[in-house]
Formats: sequence, structure tokens, C-alpha cells
Amino acid sequence: MRTESSPTISRNDYQPYPYALPRVELTFDLDPACTRVYSRLHLERQSESPEPLVLNGEELALESVSLDGRRLAVSDYRLEDGRLTLFPEAARFVIELVSTCRPQENSTLMGLYVSGDHLFTQCEAEGFRRITWFPDRPDVMARYTVRLRADRARYPLLLSNGNLASNDELPDGRHEAVWEDPHPKPCYLFALVAGSFDCREQSLDKDGGGQALLQVYSDRGSNSKTAWALACLEHAVRWDERRFGLKLDLDRFMIVAARDFNMGAMENKGLNIFNSAYVLADKDTATDAAYRAIEAVIGHEYFHNWTGNRVTCRDWFQLSLKEGLTVFRDQEFSADMLAQGLTGTEARSARAVKRIDDVSTLRIAQFPEDAGPMAHPIRPESYQEIGNFYTATVYEKGAEVIRMQHTLLGEAGFQAGMAEYFRRHDGQAVTCDDFVSAMESVYTRLHPGKTLAVFRRWYSQAGTPRVTVEVSWDPAQQACNITLTQRNAPAGIEKLQDPPTAKPPLHIPFAIGLLTREGKPITLHHEGRQSDTALLELTEASHTWTFTGIPESPVVSLLRNFSAPVIVEYERPDTDLALLARHDADPFARWEAGQALASRQLLAMMKTGEAPSALFIDTWQALLLDADITDAYRARVLALPSDRELLEKTTPMDPLAAVRACRHLQSALGNRLTPYWMDVYRKTAADAQADYSPDPASAGRRALKNLALSYLMAAGHPDAAELARMQYDVASNMTDRMGALSCMLRYGASGVAIQVLDHFYQQWQHDPLVMDKWFALQATAPDATVETVRSLMLHPAFSLRNPNRARSVVFQFCMNNLQGIHGPGGYDYWAEQVLALDSLNPEIAARLARAFDSWSRYADAPREGMRAALEHVRGHAGLSRNVSEIVNKALKI
Repeated sequence: MRTESSPTISRNDYQPYPYALPRVELTFDLDPACTRVYSRLHLERQSESPEPLVLNGEELALESVSLDGRRLAVSDYRLEDGRLTLFPEAARFVIELVSTCRPQENSTLMGLYVSGDHLFTQCEAEGFRRITWFPDRPDVMARYTVRLRADRARYPLLLSNGNLASNDELPDGRHEAVWEDPHPKPCYLFALVAGSFDCREQSLDKDGGGQALLQVYSDRGSNSKTAWALACLEHAVRWDERRFGLKLDLDRFMIVAARDFNMGAMENKGLNIFNSAYVLADKDTATDAAYRAIEAVIGHEYFHNWTGNRVTCRDWFQLSLKEGLTVFRDQEFSADMLAQGLTGTEARSARAVKRIDDVSTLRIAQFPEDAGPMAHPIRPESYQEIGNFYTATVYEKGAEVIRMQHTLLGEAGFQAGMAEYFRRHDGQAVTCDDFVSAMESVYTRLHPGKTLAVFRRWYSQAGTPRVTVEVSWDPAQQACNITLTQRNAPAGIEKLQDPPTAKPPLHIPFAIGLLTREGKPITLHHEGRQSDTALLELTEASHTWTFTGIPESPVVSLLRNFSAPVIVEYERPDTDLALLARHDADPFARWEAGQALASRQLLAMMKTGEAPSALFIDTWQALLLDADITDAYRARVLALPSDRELLEKTTPMDPLAAVRACRHLQSALGNRLTPYWMDVYRKTAADAQADYSPDPASAGRRALKNLALSYLMAAGHPDAAELARMQYDVASNMTDRMGALSCMLRYGASGVAIQVLDHFYQQWQHDPLVMDKWFALQATAPDATVETVRSLMLHPAFSLRNPNRARSVVFQFCMNNLQGIHGPGGYDYWAEQVLALDSLNPEIAARLARAFDSWSRYADAPREGMRAALEHVRGHAGLSRNVSEIVNKALKI
């Protein structure tokens, strides 16, 4: 459906659906060219008087409509603009519909579509209306019986949600499978898969008795790459039982890998459909990062079984109800997996690695969103196209809002709140307010006289709050006063208001610590507790706390473990940052101090070109030599901020200057600390031929080794290129292979890199996921130009219709190669690709359109070029609703 202007849908306009739908019976005659769908809907009116029955449909051909067995004439219903309206008079009745859809022509990958030789569905958010006429909204929950019929030779496996009730042969070489889902669900959780697959499975003893069958389906010939995915699924089931007391409520749980998929995965009840990138892995084809991503995504989709499926969203404005909560749960799962078997400092460091990675993602993806034209609260107030609100704000910031509730309640209190949430709402479609109310019932019990009334504002305020810190020490009283002041400036369309609406204060949990000038922790007395960390609850515009028994002027450790998604404003000397980077007992705050010190060096280099200070070099050297920290954590603290992170700290934004500064500082560190980097590389490279394992300790060693190699390459060390080539040649796993090849491409060994790229291609050309890596490496190389990516798009293995391949070339160049996209022809290339994708897959096109959200914050030349490209896209006739909303909002700000 295409339109030049789309209606705005408001959260306040929500009305309950006038009919209950307790039971749905669907029959599919599956064929890629034309699939016929028979639907039987059992409906019950919720009001006393008759109401029109409105069903949604897109790209469907309606063949017949019957009411209680009587076929209706065309004059008995209204069919217009994607809506089928009927006028039943009975309180209870059955609607039967026959319609067809064309999976083979469906390039949007929403609804029923073809991928390779298989049929898949994707129904969230509004894909079910592309399958059959239906009340396509999340608050209409029903129990489904699904009958699938297809040619056995072409589609030997027929899957849907729930339990397999029967499987029978039919005439003419066809067969059918009947599936019954025991749990009510909204239609966005419906799933159908048909094709020929390999299957890896295992039986699992369920907590409380009985067995469940865990299954992972993938393309023929890929079964050897699904062992890790099945292990992760088992780990997720056990973790949810142990940590949250939530049990698997099905007799089988299925995962199916799809090569063509818009997202990472989809949590359809009992039948999760995954992008194959988040299922397939072995040491030769997947990196350590891919292993961890598979673990996280499989955990995420499984955890949705309760937080999203058993309790779902009343409407799409409540999307963060399920996504923010489930991202928090998958983050905790991954952190617990990293820390498994560890204790004390090692366990804290392992969990900190995950926290650092998650906060880095938040700052790169969500903070710019809060500062741009698409800024919105985690519960949006309005939208034009719901597909545009699957955002970092809803997911990542939503998870931070859940984490703050966990911080305020503590682990035991949060678990009690979760139990209350399920006690109240299991089997229902509810709101974000319902979740907070369950948590508040526990919070008020733990803290008499307090509520979460102020905290609820996180759900309705856009923008990233800033917290200014003032610290004073009174030597006579041996007291330290800490004042926190918060402000949240207008964000997104709020900037257009005249005057801007003032935002009330938020409830911000702000964790702090104090250190002596020797780096020793100071015990703090706060609210009847003694600890080296105090949790300050800022609920007003400004508040001051006083800590006594502080014998000297302390060094302040701020926002420990990133206790709230805010920007801290506090001027402190470099010496304090260096001390915290070396000694802070909170591993996240320690990393944060080092990053702040590095950012100062980078910003100074952008302005004056000055060399890094001796204090900074000495701090990095101390971290290199610190034997008490794990390799994985050391790889994080020694990595510099990315050029994208640095760009966000500049005004106006100057992308090429940011790239140059990052490159120069890395080169300087590589040169000044060459012996230490070489020592680290040699020690960590010693196990290069050891049996591969994706365990955290082994992955940490590889991460540190590849970081050391990158510093040596950046410094132009005479042996570095040979080390990289040798590492590639002897690598026993894809992590080391990619690490070496990436260094060659990124740091000037272009002649060797071309040879190695050709070798890489010859070896892996038949593996689509590895070829995605091959394309992405070239699209993000510093010397990649528009001509480079155009030539990649002409490669026989490239297809714009495949989202993974489009992401590996077009997205990587436009969103992750600052030097390339801001070079000659970059903006025109972006506009051309947005329009090309929009004609195929508007959802993917809209994500690419977000690349220029921050155009108005750039320096003059890039700003005008991006504005012209946005105007060109906006002026295109027949632009999709998805892209239209993005570019129109961008050009308003």
C-alpha cells in the first residue's frame, strides 16, 4: 500500500475491539504462485447492540464470504481501502472467508513469502493481513487450529504453532498437517513454515515433570552448523527456570532458519523463525561475536514465550512492554553465561564486558535517535507506520528503563514484581502501566511512603536527560556534598513547539562511589547501609546528599554500572580520570573513565592536532600491564571510542575529522607502546592452533590478540603486515581469519589484502553468511568509494532483494563507513538505494533512510548535501508510508 500522506494514529484514540475471537480455524492450500486460505472465525460481540465487524487485508483476492453458513452477496459487505466490513446482527456467529495471496511476488517479506525453496511467514507487526482477512491487532487473542496442505515432494515438512495433531497423506502426491495451539495468541504470533529442512533435536526434561522436544531446522546440508543454536536454546530454557521461575509451557519448541528475513528473529509461539545469521555457526564460518549474538537472540526469542506471548501488548504503542523487558532479560542471560563458573572480581569483570557492549550500542544507536527527528518516548504517543517504531529507543532504552526498576527494587524485589505481573495478567494483552503497577506494588512495600509515580514519566518523555554533578568537600566537617541537577531538553518534534513544553523531573537512580587519592574505595553510609557504592534516587530537578566521615577530598566515581540512561556533565581533571581508569572498583565506571580520557585526547586532536599526553599514554600502558583483569575486559578498556561515538561529541559534526583523529590516536598508541602490544600479541597468539572453543576466556584472548594486531598495524610496525598475513594463513577459526583480513584492509596492506580477499572468496563463495562478511569488509574499508560499492553490487552473488546481502553492502557503506558515505557521490548513492529498496521492501528501505537522521547537526557542506538527498527522496512519486514518515520528520527538524 502506497500513499503520499499517511494518517497519524494516536495512542489516546485506542478503543477495544468490539468482538472477542475465542477460536480460529485456518486451512492453507500452499502454492508459491497462489496460496488459497480458508478461514473460519468464531466471534462474540462485546456490546449489547450490533456493531460493524471490520477485518484488515492487504494484497489479497477475496473469493467468498459466508455468515453462519450463508454465502453473502457483494452487496452484504463493504470492501475498500484494505478493510472488509460486515454487518452481523447476532451476538455470536461464525464468519467463513476464502481468499488468495501470492507468496512468490511478495518481496516485502511480510505475510506469507518465498525464500529459496521454502515458504515462511512474518506477521509482526501487521503482516497477517497479507495472509487472510482478519482483525489484525494485538489485543484480539484466539486459539488456533491450522490445517496445512501442500505437495509432499516440494514441501515435505509443514509446521505451525503449538502441537502436531495429525499428519496424513492426500491424493495427487499431497499431504496435510494439522496443528493445534493450546494457548490464545494475537495473530502477529502466528507462524507457518513449509519446505525441506535438516533437523537437529533433543528431548528435555521439563521442570515439574514431562518432556519437551527442542528442534532446530535449517537448509539441507547445514545441520552441522546448528549444534550451538540447540545448546543455546537449552541454556535459555534452563536459565529462565532458574533465574525467573518461568517454565517451558509447550511440548515442543521449534526454531527455523530463513535466509531471507527482515529482522533478527521472530518469537511466534512455539515456532520461532530466525534469520539464518542467528542460527548457523561453526568455527570455520562464524566469529566469536556471531556465537555470542546467536546466544543472545535465541535467548531473546525464547524469553518472549512469557514476556510477549503469555502476556502481550494491548496495542502497538505498548511495544516496549514486551521488547524492552525481553531485551533486559536477554542481556542478563548473556551476562550470566559470560560469568558462569566465575566468582568475585572475575565474575564482575565478565558481567561488565556485557554491560560495556550494551551501553556502547545504546550510545551509538539510541542516543543519536533521542537527539534526532525520530526522537520518541519508549511508549510513543503517535505513529504513521508502526514498522518505523521498532527502534533502539523501544528496545535498548526500553531495556534500560526496566533495568532501572531492577536497580530500585533489587533482584529479590524485581522477581517479586515479575511474579505479581504474571499473577495479574497471564493470558492477557496489557499496557506498560500495568507492568509498572505490578512493580510499584512491591516497591511501596519495600519503601513505605514511596511510589513510582515520578518514574512513570520515563515512558512518556523523549530525549536523553542530562545530569549535572557538583561536588564539594568540607575539611572541617569531613563531609562531602554531592548535588545532582537534571534537565531534559526538547527532542524531535518537541523542538517545533513555541514555546517548548517544560518537562517535569524524572526518577533517576544514580549510583556513585568515592575513592581516596591513592585509589582506595571509601565506605559510604547511606540510608542505613554501608557500602562502597551508594544509590542516589534523584526525583526532583535538583537535590543534594551529604556523606560524612570523608577525611580527604575524594575522587568521585559516577553512574556506576550505568545505573540510568543519562548523560553526565561533570568537569574533572585528567588526573582524576586516569586514577579511576586504573583503580575504580566498579569495572564499568573504570572503563568509562578511560573512554572519557580517550575522548578528550581525540577532541583535542581534532581541534589542534596536538599529540596525546604522557598521562594518557601512561594510563594505557598501566592497563596493558594489569595482570588482574581478564583478557576480554582488557580488550574493552584498551579499545578507543569509535569514530561514530566521537562524531556525536562534536558540534558541528565533522565526520572526516573524526575519522582522522581516531586513526591518528590509534597510530600514536601503537607507536608509543609497541613493545607491549607485541608482547601481548605473542602471548595471546600462542594458542592460535589450539582447538577452538567459543567460551568467554578463549574468546577474550582472541579479542585482545586482534586488538593488539590492529594497534601494531595502525602504527605501521615493519612486522605487522607479515604477522597479519601469517595469522590469516594459519588461522583455525573465522575470528582470527577475519581479524587478520580486517587489519590488512583497514591499515594499508592493500596489495596483500587483495590477494587474501580473493583467497577468502574462493574458499567460502558457497556459504551465504560468510560471503556477507566478505562483502561487508570491502564496503567498510577506509578506501571504499561509491564506485567500490557499485562494483560489489554488480557481483553475481549480490542481490538487493535479500536483506542480509543489502545490509552487508549498502547499509555497511552508508551507515558504518563515515569516510565513504561523506565522500564524492555518497549522498546521491544513499538516495538511489533508499528508492530502489523502497520499491522492493519498504521496511528495509526505511531503516536505510534513518542514516541521515542527524543531517542538521553537521557542518555546512555535508549538511547541505544530505538535505538535498533527503529532498530528492521526499519528492519521489509513490513513496511508501515507511520511508515517507522518516524523511518528512527529518526535514522538519
